[in-house]
Amino acid sequence: MSNSKPIQSDSSRRLSFLKDLWPFMRPYRLRIVLAFVLLCLGSATILVVPLAFRDLIDLGFGQRQNGQGGLWDSLNLNARFAVLFGLASLWALIVAARYYTVSWIGERVTADLRSAVYARMLIQSPEFFETLQTGEVLSRLSGDTTLVQTVIGSSVSMGLRSLLQLIGGMIMLALTSYYLFSLSLGLMALLMLPIFVIGRHVKKLSRESQDKMADASALAGEILNAVTTVQAYTQERRETERFAGRAEIGFGMDVRRTCVRAAGSTGRLSELLRAQPSIVETGTPEPLPHPGNAAIRFEQVGFRYSSR
Repeated sequence: MSNSKPIQSDSSRRLSFLKDLWPFMRPYRLRIVLAFVLLCLGSATILVVPLAFRDLIDLGFGQRQNGQGGLWDSLNLNARFAVLFGLASLWALIVAARYYTVSWIGERVTADLRSAVYARMLIQSPEFFETLQTGEVLSRLSGDTTLVQTVIGSSVSMGLRSLLQLIGGMIMLALTSYYLFSLSLGLMALLMLPIFVIGRHVKKLSRESQDKMADASALAGEILNAVTTVQAYTQERRETERFAGRAEIGFGMDVRRTCVRAAGSTGRLSELLRAQPSIVETGTPEPLPHPGNAAIRFEQVGFRYSSR
């Protein structure tokens, strides 16, 4: 009997596991496109607001008259206040629509992911659950999928929004003052180098922290299912100390990590989705030669758990 334990490899620590989410996101690609369009519109609107403020202040203090190269040359001071209010209202509506769309996508993908992982677990052989505790599976179905929902529903959107606003702002800064643009670009380069170096280590800590949390949840699930046995042998204090020890280890890992959570959770869920059952139903079963006279006889039959 082959081993159906999920494969643990270094590839599970790479961001390549994020591609495993695409099959769950593909049915909602139109909504994803809508969210991206709203994201671009919202970023463009918020970038226009400083220009409107600039023209408003210049006109209010008399540094620029109508028709001298402003953003809205033909508008007076009151009209420009109205335009600025309109831009703020438009930006608020776009952001609200984008937030609803992205949140809907995150919730929908998470629900589909939970269903797929659960369906995959139901076809696994008993050997699979000898090597992987049911409590850990439940932890992945709850904690890891919730983390994936957070990433899809907010983190990715916020990251793209910040990226678009950064690009647009740097372009506007370059057109305004090339010296300030060069200075800002150099400072950002100095800041990004340590972030990239530390990021790989933080990603590793993130995955290890989730593993420790899953271990604690698995232990709690197994002990609570057999709580009568634990109480019969008066092992309450020992089991409490075991769980507290694992919780402390998880706390230590949480303190050491700060961010980069998408790859770890997705990789752990992908391991469950990729797990192959060791007992596979054949597509072409062989019929019995004489169905009416079928009999079963056991001779020299042995049994063992291959995982033990």
